[in-house]
Amino acid sequence: MANSATIGALIVGCAGTSLKDPELRFLEERNPWGLILFKRNCETPDQLRALTARFREAVARRNAPVFIDQEGGRVQRLGPPSNSWRKYPPAGRFGELAQRDPVAGFRAARRIGRLMAQDLFDIGITVDCLPVLDIPQLGSSEVIGDRAYAAVPERVIGIARAHMAGLLEGGVLPVIKHIPGHGRAMADSHLAMPVVDAKREDLESVDFVPFAALADAPMAMTAHVVYTAFDKTNPATLSRTVIHRVIRKNIGFDGLLITDDLSMKALSGSLGDRARAALAAGCDVALHCNGNLDEMREVAEAAGHLKGKSARRARAALKLIRRPQPFDKKAALKEIETLVSV
Repeated sequence: MANSATIGALIVGCAGTSLKDPELRFLEERNPWGLILFKRNCETPDQLRALTARFREAVARRNAPVFIDQEGGRVQRLGPPSNSWRKYPPAGRFGELAQRDPVAGFRAARRIGRLMAQDLFDIGITVDCLPVLDIPQLGSSEVIGDRAYAAVPERVIGIARAHMAGLLEGGVLPVIKHIPGHGRAMADSHLAMPVVDAKREDLESVDFVPFAALADAPMAMTAHVVYTAFDKTNPATLSRTVIHRVIRKNIGFDGLLITDDLSMKALSGSLGDRARAALAAGCDVALHCNGNLDEMREVAEAAGHLKGKSARRARAALKLIRRPQPFDKKAALKEIETLVSV
């Protein structure tokens, strides 16, 4: 059994709907901080309860965080075609409602966030990679699109804060992403490296604004995007300048900083090199999602253990998980019906 004092500075995926013996041995040996789930891992509520419980048994019986991207709309790991989970509206629908009626938009985001948290908490998932704080710009890649709440920073801030509050009330931690902003990217970082040539003043007055307003979030996920105003070569994930000067100082985020998926094609070099570079630049935890065990071993070897400020940030984040609070489920379901049918 792994030593709980030596927790790996990484979050990993798994290949299927249950953990196989080689995966269990890896988890016991490397004790990664967390697990992230994708649609390939999600079949039924009972199956996921068993999967998340078995993961926690393997990592020194810790109440280790289990992550998922449950945004709604295009990015919903739990949902159709399975009949076990409901369809959630994309973030853009909250923005459309808030444009007409800000109070109604914020209320809907909070109620639906609380309902999403119930879905997740009931099956052992304690972290949702939400909200998306990116501000889309004309002509930018559709990889963000309606995953963004709005193109107006102030509206994004209000809706995202409400969405986060709903998650937290349901015992689920939020992750703000993709810091310091993916909205101007003209390429999908899953496929290629986006380069943003915007001026520093434009980034600071638009893109960074929601992240600064929600800098008290427990966790954030980086953007695999080059911002030439700060670093002409390295994407934020691998840039010491962007992490320390922009994310930590300018934006003021002091929570746990997690890389976006290191296996995305925006990055080059070996998986080990990517993990080492990200942590050396100032990320706290390396994220590897595709469930390839050989790649996971390589990332684990490079990432090493959580220690120092990173370990303190990780502990501080998990301390924010609370027992779910009562809520008006009927009202939340009505909000979904309205927004999904728009």
